[in-house]
Amino acid sequence: MLPAGAVQSQDKGPIVIAVPVGLSGVNSVVAPAVVQSGELAVEEINAKGGVLGRKLQLVPLDDESGPAGAVKAFNTAIRQHKAHTIITMETSAARNAGAPIAERAKTLFIYTSFYEGRACGKSLFINAWVPEQIVPPLIKFMTDDKKVKKWFALGSDYAFGRGMIEAAKSTIKGVGGTILGEEYQPLQQSDWTAIISKIRAANPDGIIYSTSGGGPNIDFMKQFKAAGLKMPVGSLSIDELTAEAGGDAAEGVYYTGDYFTGLDNPENRKFLDAMRKKFGAGLKTPNSLSEPEYDGVYAYAMAVEKAGTTDVDKLVQVLPTIVFKGPRGQVQMNKQHHASLPVYLAQVQANGKTKVLKSFGLVDPGNQCPSLK
Repeated sequence: MLPAGAVQSQDKGPIVIAVPVGLSGVNSVVAPAVVQSGELAVEEINAKGGVLGRKLQLVPLDDESGPAGAVKAFNTAIRQHKAHTIITMETSAARNAGAPIAERAKTLFIYTSFYEGRACGKSLFINAWVPEQIVPPLIKFMTDDKKVKKWFALGSDYAFGRGMIEAAKSTIKGVGGTILGEEYQPLQQSDWTAIISKIRAANPDGIIYSTSGGGPNIDFMKQFKAAGLKMPVGSLSIDELTAEAGGDAAEGVYYTGDYFTGLDNPENRKFLDAMRKKFGAGLKTPNSLSEPEYDGVYAYAMAVEKAGTTDVDKLVQVLPTIVFKGPRGQVQMNKQHHASLPVYLAQVQANGKTKVLKSFGLVDPGNQCPSLK
């Protein structure tokens, strides 16, 4: 009997990577950047001969930023496109709908979005941050440096929004702070007037918020500023591209993350140069919701090469051993299918650009999936 790698090498068809992502809906601001990151990784890998002598093929699909669209996109990816893997950034609602489909089909799913934590599955891997990595540094900074003791918390009414605010509340209470108010907005609604009125009445020292990724961040901040409110704001959901797209709407907002274009390392400089060369004026600013797609494609390609096959059972064993040194630094999904990540503090500037203020070093994701190794 030939070894698995020898059998696999006889198949010269493309290795299909599906990217179901919110090309419409609330994630549509950031989704094109996710696709661009994936396209660059595939182009670079294919230019070096592909994987096991086979080319990679990226197939973007619109999950409409929600669960119904995700069900359609995942089924299309697996049934129609015969995807070998799904590597993507999605809303948590979309992920929760799509992940069981991938699990049942024995399709490896690398989730590249920061999220509320504790999503677990045999074939589900996450290479982006969880609350344990970015919430405590942000809350501690705002408590110590901005003297925020009394907080108002708000978010989008779904798993990510509520999950992140729960993590923030726990951290705030741990450092002796108090929560004056907690409010949630339905995911597709953009009018924050009623919640902003409650903020004004509560008069907190500072705000912590967690909307869905993309446009809702800017909707809230525009209305917050229009109301004349001046207290410090910490965001658990904004990203560099969204901040830039909003112009000066998010000016002053503090946030923590694992990737920023301003990171000064050879891998990030090479990545940004390649992105500019490939996409030119059409480049969407790389950010912490899009760059992990690049890392995820590379990690998958390295795992397939090492395993000698696209077989998911073998890849599940190999993937935690893969270390990819990319724009964020070294990333390895070896902690219960999650990754220790470098974390930075940043602030949105007057032109919407993001300035990195501080590094917290490599931060452990904590105990996410105890039943997984």
